[in-house]
Amino acid sequence: MTTATEPTPVPLGVHIGRLAEQLGDRVAVVCGDLARSWREIESRTNRMARGLEARGVTEGRLVTIGLPNSVEFIEACIACWKVGAVPQPVSSRLPALELQAIVELADAPIVIAAGDFDVDRPIYDADALLEDDDSPLPPRISPSWKAPTSGGSTGRPKLILAGTPGVHQAVSGVWQHTPDGIALMPGPMYHNGPFSSAFAGFFQGSTLVLMPRFDAEETLRLVEKHQATWVYLVPAMMGRIWRLPEDVRSRYDVSSLRTVWHLAAPCPEWLKAAWIEWLGPEKIWELYAGTEAQAGTVITGAEWLAHRGSVGKVTFGEMVILDPDGNPLPAGEVGEVFLKRPDGMGPSYHYIGAEARKRGEWESLGDIGWLDEDGYLYLADRRTDMILVGGSNVYPAEVESALDEHPLVQSSAVIGLPDEDLGHRVHAIIQAPHDIDLDDLSRHLNERLVRYKQPRTFEIVDQPLRDDAGKVRRSALAAERATSH
Repeated sequence: MTTATEPTPVPLGVHIGRLAEQLGDRVAVVCGDLARSWREIESRTNRMARGLEARGVTEGRLVTIGLPNSVEFIEACIACWKVGAVPQPVSSRLPALELQAIVELADAPIVIAAGDFDVDRPIYDADALLEDDDSPLPPRISPSWKAPTSGGSTGRPKLILAGTPGVHQAVSGVWQHTPDGIALMPGPMYHNGPFSSAFAGFFQGSTLVLMPRFDAEETLRLVEKHQATWVYLVPAMMGRIWRLPEDVRSRYDVSSLRTVWHLAAPCPEWLKAAWIEWLGPEKIWELYAGTEAQAGTVITGAEWLAHRGSVGKVTFGEMVILDPDGNPLPAGEVGEVFLKRPDGMGPSYHYIGAEARKRGEWESLGDIGWLDEDGYLYLADRRTDMILVGGSNVYPAEVESALDEHPLVQSSAVIGLPDEDLGHRVHAIIQAPHDIDLDDLSRHLNERLVRYKQPRTFEIVDQPLRDDAGKVRRSALAAERATSH
């Protein structure tokens, strides 16, 4: 219960303290060989919060957190909430120039990171912030509960401050967490999807199992070891798990899983169908939304079987498909997807370092798609990634889906390169063995794509083309190759 001396609603720092009182020595967070109980998390984050205060972090300030997936990452975020600051997570592998640009946008008084970075802010690792006093702090509310970054299609960093303050809310209904759950997170916590979904379970009392980095077989091993009930994936992870030898994939008991989420990138139909058949349609869930959270869709595996390829119906906010002139399009016609908050609700986010793409009260994340007669949304691709070939639109995600279905293709990225005859030609970058039979690959594509959508040129690489968050920067890949092809 909330006492008369505590703010209502309950600040996140206060809520974590209450969970620690209730759950005590139960494990709260695991990463690698390190596990900490709720009681230990409460003590350490109180000490860390006082360390933040001693170094000039005050209510409302953004604190840049450049830690990898770790128990300390979770503690740093909680410590921020306890002093009313805003955790601003970034990749622990950011180049110094990009990190400097972000801390300038954030006006962060300090950076929490491991290692040396050439930036003009004091840098502390998590343990260096620990003070002796672990008693509870006065209740404080962060004005925004998170401030992730996004480069978007421009490649320039921007901060996306959540419109929700740092208070405990019943957000777990969307993510299907339960208080007795074991949530496995193989995705990088500096990305919004992993951050929001993992903390939603943590706030409800689920045990959070973090992976330092994604590995296909290790993910299955950890599901079995911890009896995980919930897992977050992106299609690139799903593909790598599915391509494990069948005897390896079947070696692990994954029957504890109740909920498998995938989001962040388009999922090829064949891959999603395979996972539904493997684990059952009741366990497979998909969400489409941006970090900005103006609106979003959710679809279950059972719904998807009836609406193959869809990302679901709108579950919060509003969506419309508009033509280039801003006119609403009827069901079945492809246009740009625009979103907005329900009337009467405040903004769901605020940009620092960018402006929203708007048409009146509607905003766009840059996605292209259409709605069917039943209101289910289907995505084609991002507006900025579309390739115009001889007057016809080619959506890279569709071509990548066909490429990734080939058993020797581990990942792919499709871009448009200048062509004197067609304007652009489709160029495929594929992670595959260097001796892959390109004639066989062409036959594979002939069965799945019309001729103008098929790549005219191929480039074979050794490294994955998507990061662990499922993201690929096609614009950067195209820029690198435009002058050499």
